[in-house]
Order: sequence, then structure tokens, then C-alpha cells
Amino acid sequence: MRILLASGAAALALAAASVVPGVPFGAAAPQQAQAADSGKSTLTVAVAQSVDSLSPFLAQKLLSTSVSRLMYDFLTNYDPKDNHAVPGLATKWEPSADKLTWTYTIRSNSKWSDGQQATAEDAAWTFNKIMTDEGAAQSNGSFVTNFKKVTAPSPTKLVIELKEPQATMAALDVPIVPKHVWEKVGDFSKFNNDTKFPIVGNGPFILTDYKVDQYVKLKANKDFWRGSPKFDEVVFKTYKDQDAAVAALRKGEVSFVAGSPALTPAQAASLKGDENIKVNEGPGRRFFALATNPGAQTKDGKKFGNGNKALLDQKVRQALFLSIDRKTIIDKVFQGHAVEGKGYIPPRFSAYYWQPSASQTLGYDPAKAAQLLDQAGYKLKGDQRVGKDGKPLDLRILCHATDPNDKAIGKYLKEWWGKLGIGLKVDCLDDVSVPWYAGEYDLAFDGWSVNPDPDFVLGIHTCAALPTKAKASAATDNFICDKKYDGLYKKQLAEYDTAKRADIVKQMQSWMYDSGYMNIIAYPNAVEAYRTDQIKSITTMPEAAGNIYGQDGYWSWWSAVPAGSGSDADSDSGSSSTGIIIGIVAVVVVLAVGGFLITRRRRTTADDRE
Repeated sequence: MRILLASGAAALALAAASVVPGVPFGAAAPQQAQAADSGKSTLTVAVAQSVDSLSPFLAQKLLSTSVSRLMYDFLTNYDPKDNHAVPGLATKWEPSADKLTWTYTIRSNSKWSDGQQATAEDAAWTFNKIMTDEGAAQSNGSFVTNFKKVTAPSPTKLVIELKEPQATMAALDVPIVPKHVWEKVGDFSKFNNDTKFPIVGNGPFILTDYKVDQYVKLKANKDFWRGSPKFDEVVFKTYKDQDAAVAALRKGEVSFVAGSPALTPAQAASLKGDENIKVNEGPGRRFFALATNPGAQTKDGKKFGNGNKALLDQKVRQALFLSIDRKTIIDKVFQGHAVEGKGYIPPRFSAYYWQPSASQTLGYDPAKAAQLLDQAGYKLKGDQRVGKDGKPLDLRILCHATDPNDKAIGKYLKEWWGKLGIGLKVDCLDDVSVPWYAGEYDLAFDGWSVNPDPDFVLGIHTCAALPTKAKASAATDNFICDKKYDGLYKKQLAEYDTAKRADIVKQMQSWMYDSGYMNIIAYPNAVEAYRTDQIKSITTMPEAAGNIYGQDGYWSWWSAVPAGSGSDADSDSGSSSTGIIIGIVAVVVVLAVGGFLITRRRRTTADDRE
């Protein structure tokens, strides 16, 4: 379910040249691209996910965090070509000699949609609220755990003091909110930011309307400092049935289909060759995994939930993974539109990509799986595995009802584990978060969108990410808490040398692999489609071959040009049909430590739960 960040050993001092506003919508346009009642250009995106919250303090799902990126500016953003840090609300940032104090220059040409100026005070208030209010720390608390003090000495100066060096200071993926609006909020743990529209923001779009499980509507922010989006409106429309979403694309009722989160091979194949439809496919930034419940617990160690205690045994967990034929899943379920899973970080992020050694690999080996189950005390009695307590080994797995891959793989697991004598119930739900947070599951299909910097997606497995009370939503993925892992996490966060940091991250992946808590089955490709008679051009990330939906930034929807417009951008901008060109004047300040690596989660982040 989620999303990643960045590191900075050297600070970039970057001043963004402004990009000219978008082109007015042209004449002849398809029905959906031009709203009949207003004459405005509308880009409609079909999505499978529901919004968990419109509050950037609570949002965790990919759709929700993607919408937050459109509504609010972040301190920094990421270049769509190579993911290096570029200005956002901050035009430059630099550390002190000891790396414990970071100073950000806040731009003076960003306004909230209600007309008030966006300032450093808004940023300081946002970070301080997350630091002091548990209700506000649910989504982005991991960013500030090492913060000592945050102040705004002036409207254009933000100062963050750290307890220890932190390698992610050029990638603080926290939406900055308007203090004058949010300081009126009472309980941040319950406020979903969906009571008054339009919602005040300073991003490229302004959220104007929202209906649960129906749609999210946003209009272009004509005063956005980087330039107005080319489409007047973006609408995220919910489809629980992905075949219906594909049919809507074919009819021209929607402009873009994201999938859930990707189109199935059959859906993509059915669209290829269709007039005015382009299927986009690029290397995935997600992993598809099987997560085990290691025993749900709170930060103070209180146990809850009803996870099967058999999964507390590492041998049982490894036995399950040894009986999964990944090659069959890649060939039969993903039909070649995925890469076989290895480590926790997808190969798209080569600096941190890890593979187990030959002796360490938990390959498809049912015979070895049976041996491990015997050693763990689960002997075959007839055709069923039975524990020492005489109870059969029956498991449950949480499945996303909107994801056909979950259902298909669930059938294979039921067959493979059945041959070992293990019973399996595949429990497909529209919303898996309720039993997940309650710890009322044994296994779950899990998937996160990973950013080039792995800090966030690694942090969701630390003890600090556990909930403060039973069944409460929290940053944790599946309740993992281990002192060795936590030690490695803290070590990588403070390491500015990129090669050394990468080595620590690989050690963390090795520990995760051996533990059996997370089994990475595949890295699915990003497969999506859009209508070329509604969208003339749109930016992928990375631009050479990447994804459109769920980017580390707002480039796709901000850059999208309506079909029928005179050109891809105003003549002053020099943009080409591939999407966007951002004018940037950059001054690189190279510190003695040297080197930097920057990027972001998608939890959201996504580095968010998918």
C-alpha cells in the first residue's frame, strides 16, 4: 500500500526561472476534454483507489498523497529527468559546517489561493505541528523525529536545527499548509479537510469539490508561481470495476486510466491499436509483495490482533516463501509486464538495488519448504499440517478486491500451499485497512511506490512507526519492530557518503529478506493509457521512460496539454511535445563531504498504501 525521499550531502542552491503560463484551450476538442457547460478543458483520470483523507497530515494512499502534491507546495521538488532536487517553496537550501542547521530561502512569489502570502512561518508551523501533535504526525512524522527546533526568523527564511546529521534534508516531502487556515483545526487525527471548498492551497491546482468514492475535482491555479497548468480542470474519478474504467476510456468518457494501480496485461492489450489511445509502459517504481503479520503491537509493547502465531516462527515464514513460484506469477499473472522480485528496492533505483547471494536465495523449493515446516513442528497428518497443539495450519491473506492480480495470485498460493498441507482463505475486501490496522490478518498482499531515496519506505518498518494505541492508524506497514534493523536505519539516515549509505541500505534489505517478514514477488511495470485526442502531450517521470500516474511531483498533470491547443506551450517557454521544460538557474555548492542523492517517497510516498 504506499511510498520515498531524498538525501543531501551537498546542498543545491537553485533559483527557478519561471515557466510561462499554459496555453488557452483551443477549438475542436473531444467531449470530455472540453466541458460543454463552461467551455473549459477537463482532464479526467480514472482511478481504482479511494481517498483515505484529504488532510496531508493523514493521507497515506497513493491517490491521496498525489492529490496533496497538486494542492500544496513542498520545500523542494524533483526534476522529472533525473530526480535531482529542484526548487519548490524553497529557492535554495544550505547546511552549517557541522550539518546540524539547515537554512532554507522561501520564495516571495507564492500565494495561497485566498490571496495571502505563503511564508516561512507557514512552513515552520507545519513542521512544528507534526513535531508536537501525534494526530498530525500520522503520515509524515518520520521526517521530523530528528528535528530539534524549527523557526522562521523572517518571511523568507526557514531554519531547521537537527539533533544529529540527516541525509534527507533536501527531500522533506511534507506538504506545507497555510497556518492561518490550519491553526483553527482542533483534533488533527479526525479532521479530513473535506468540509469547506475550495480548499486553500498554493500548489498548481486548487481542490474545489469531493464526493467519497466518486470523484475529486481540482481547478488550475492561474497564479501558481511556476506557471498555470494547461488544463483548466483535473478530475479523479473512481471506478471500482477496472474493466468499466477501460471501457470509459475507449468511449472518451475519461482521458486517462491509471489501473489499480496498473492496467492488467489483458486490458493493455485490448487498448493497443485503438484509434486515439496510447498505452504507456515503463519500468516500475513499485514492488508487489507478500507481508506477514509478525504480531501486531503498540509502541509500548502491548499486543493486539489475532495473527496466527505460527508466523512468529521464521522457519514457517521462509517455508511459505520457498513454495512460491515467482516465475509462474511473472509469466502467467503479469504476462511478462513485471520483473521477478528480489530485494526491497526495485532495480529502477540501481544505487540501492540489492539481490540475495546464491546461498541466501529463497527460490522455489517445495521440498525444502516441507522440511522447514517439519522442523518447526508442523507435521503432516493426512493431507494437512498440524501443530503441536493439534490444530491445523490454516492461514488468511488480505486481498484488494479492486486488484485482479491479488485474486489471481491468491489462487496460486492456495494451490501451492495446499500441496504442503496448509489451508488458505483469500479475503478480498474493498478496504483492507480496517483489519490491517487492527492486526486481524495473517498475511497480506502489499505494494509500495518507491522513490529514488529509500529512507521513507525503510522507515515504515521501524519500531518508531508502530501505533501509539491498539487498532489506531499509524505509519507502520505490518508491525515489524527489531533493534538490529532500527540500528541500521538510524545509521543510514546520518550517512552523507552515498556509497556508504547504499551499503547500509543493502544490509537492511538483506536482514528483511532473511527475516521472512516481507517477500518481494515482483516489480510490476507501470502500465497506463490515455486518449491522444484529449491529451496532446504529457510528461512521464523519468522523461525517457517512466510513469505518468503517481509521480514524485506534479509534472504529469501540470504539464499535460489539451488536444486541439495551438502548441504545447507558449512560445517563450520552448517546451516540446514531450512535456515540460523547466527553466532553472542552478548554483551547486559542493561541501567537503561531497556528493548528494535526492528524491522522494510516494507513500507515498507514496511513497502511500496501495
